[in-house]
Amino acid sequence: MINRFISFGDNMEAWLTETFTHYAYQPFMVYSLIVLLMTASSFGLPVPEEFTLVTVGFIAYTARFPDIYPPPYQGAEGINMYTVALVSLLAVLLSDILVYGIGRFFGQKLMESNFFKKKVKQDRFDKINELFQKYSGFAIFSFRFMPGIRFPGHLTCGMTKVPFKKFLLIDGFAATISVPTQVLVVAIYGKVIISTISKYKYIFFTTLIALFVIFVVYKFYKYKKTQNINGNL
Repeated sequence: MINRFISFGDNMEAWLTETFTHYAYQPFMVYSLIVLLMTASSFGLPVPEEFTLVTVGFIAYTARFPDIYPPPYQGAEGINMYTVALVSLLAVLLSDILVYGIGRFFGQKLMESNFFKKKVKQDRFDKINELFQKYSGFAIFSFRFMPGIRFPGHLTCGMTKVPFKKFLLIDGFAATISVPTQVLVVAIYGKVIISTISKYKYIFFTTLIALFVIFVVYKFYKYKKTQNINGNL
């Protein structure tokens, strides 16, 4: 398996060509997927927001070089990296506002639902609430940079009746810093990123595999712990 990963690293640029060039010339599909994935990610879909942003960054990177990554047919128009960065920003803001609105209007009912209890443990919610009460505006800003905290954090903002203008201003500022930056860095420096990964492929893929194993073990541990708690009730 490791050899396959390393072989993939040797052919990463070819893989990008085959995978992303097709989408680089279908802007409507890419923009639609961004909105869909960002909204789903806000509700706990196990596809990190950062993964989507980096992916569309690579798609924008291939669209910048039609001579190297030719379009599927003559006259096809590729996506623009600035447009895709703006769409990503708007999609993130809309998904954040949606979570905020759910917390504001349906927060109490949501807390009592099984979905909420499974997605957000009470102790985590209490910590987020404590952080929010103590730091207020800074907490709203910080939620954007905490992948596992975004959903409950934005939900808390709505449930605690944070003024919408305040939430939008602070969260929008944080999103403007983080979202377009990730897309544009990959779109501009895609070649450097690919070359760096290829150069250090052994370290990169070994680390990737190690992180995956740790994630699986952690999930299994949490599952067994939950089973033991339920068995003792």
